[in-house]
Amino acid sequence: MPYVERGAGPLLLFVHGSLCDYRYWQPQLAGLSARYRCVAVSLTHYWPLAGLPRTVPFSWSKHADELGEFVEKLDAGPAHVVAHSRGGAVAFQFTVRHPQHVQSLTLADPGGPLSASASASGGAQAALPDTVNPLRAKAAQFVERGDLEAGLQLFVDSVSRVGSWAKSTPAFRAMALDNAPTLPLQFQDPLPAYTREAAWSLRCRTMLIDGEKSPELFRRNVGMLEGWLPDVRRHTIRGASHGMNLAHPSAFNRHVDEFIRDGE
Repeated sequence: MPYVERGAGPLLLFVHGSLCDYRYWQPQLAGLSARYRCVAVSLTHYWPLAGLPRTVPFSWSKHADELGEFVEKLDAGPAHVVAHSRGGAVAFQFTVRHPQHVQSLTLADPGGPLSASASASGGAQAALPDTVNPLRAKAAQFVERGDLEAGLQLFVDSVSRVGSWAKSTPAFRAMALDNAPTLPLQFQDPLPAYTREAAWSLRCRTMLIDGEKSPELFRRNVGMLEGWLPDVRRHTIRGASHGMNLAHPSAFNRHVDEFIRDGE
C-alpha cells in the first residue's frame, strides 16, 4: 500500500476519503510531524496506483483489512488513527475488526449510513437520504463518459457546499482528477451502516470532529456516534465545512494533538 511518512514518535496513521489519497493529509504531516510519526496511506485503486484493473476488488471491507495488514507490517503500532469521510467508515470497520492495532480513533465527518437496529457485523445496509443516491449515480455517469469536471463538481459540492469545487485549490483539483475513476467504483460498493452494537464494542478512545457548515448527513453521523461510543469526545470546527482539515488545519491539528496527549 503506497504511503508517505514524516517525523518520529507515536504512530499517527491517516486514512483519506473519496477522491483523495495520501496527499490529502499534507497540512497534518506538516503540522504534527514534530511530535509524531505521521504516516498517510493511499487505499487500493487510489493514486498513485489509480487505474488498476477492475479484477482487483474495490471494497471498503478489503480496505479495512488492508489497514490491519499495513499496521502489522509497519511494526510500529498500535496506531492513533485519523480518518475522514468515506475513510472514516473504513477506519471504523478496521477498528471493529482489528482493535489490537488501534490506540485511538479520530473520525472527521465520517461517511456512511446509520442503523440503530443492524447487527454489529457491519454487513447491514441502511437507507441514505432520498436525494443522495440519484445525485451520486448522475456524478458517476458523468465520470464514466469522460466528463470529469461535471462529475466531480456535482459530487464535491454535494459533500461540502455549493461552489466548493469551483473554489478548490489547484492541488485538490489535481488530486480529485487523478482519483476520479474511483467514483463509479465506490458507488457500486455501498458503505456499511454504523450500528449501536459496533460502536459500543470499541474500547479505544475516540474523537469525533465535524465542520460547523458540514452537510447534515455528516453532522447526523457524528451526533449519533457521540451517543453510541463508550469513550468519546467531540469538536466542531467553526466556519468549516466537510474539508475542515484543509480549510482550518491549525484547529484540526490542535484537536488531534490535545486528544492524543490527554491519553498519555
